Amino acid sequence: MEQSTTQLVKARIAVSLDGYIAGPNPGSEHPLGEGGERLHEWALETEAWRRQHGREGGHSNVDSDVIDEIQQGIGAVIMGRNMFGPGRGEWDPEWKGWWGEEPPFKAPVFVLTHHPRETLEMEGGTTFTFVTDGIEAALDAARAATPDDDVLIAGGAKAIQQYLAADLVDELFLHVVPILLGGGERLLVDVGDLDLQQLEVIGSPAVTHIRYAVG
Repeated sequence: MEQSTTQLVKARIAVSLDGYIAGPNPGSEHPLGEGGERLHEWALETEAWRRQHGREGGHSNVDSDVIDEIQQGIGAVIMGRNMFGPGRGEWDPEWKGWWGEEPPFKAPVFVLTHHPRETLEMEGGTTFTFVTDGIEAALDAARAATPDDDVLIAGGAKAIQQYLAADLVDELFLHVVPILLGGGERLLVDVGDLDLQQLEVIGSPAVTHIRYAVG
């Protein structure tokens, strides 16, 4: 695959101290598993997250600055089916994601799936394209959609694992939350022998942000 000299593939996700990105027993009542929503409480309280989701208020702090910074230069997003919505098998045509009619991405989003679905054009500039022929095809499409900007692998765990295992990630940004989930979905499994170089650490009372170069 061809790649511009400046375009990066970045992955980022919140993770517990014991290595989980979701808690045990996920379902419709607990999409992130039992206790998994605690991984994101720090973000929901920031001014940047609330602004990006069309809400007011929130704290202007170091965590808010991180959320603003990591959005810079992202031109396309890739996510797994489980991040887009619940369920398996054929699509429910009424389901358009967790984010309402105006998702916060405001960019092309490529959803990894085994089941075809027509492209969804949402308000605010987000377009969901459903890719059925694998992670490299999704990355090729994302790179073509944003040749001058970076591509974000937004999650969930299996999507990031696949890209890490295929050596297709340039940067990994972990938001390490000081909680123990005790079970659920781990992030760093089946990813091969990763070569990580720590580039940056930013801490707050709620979370530690760690940015790594991969490979």
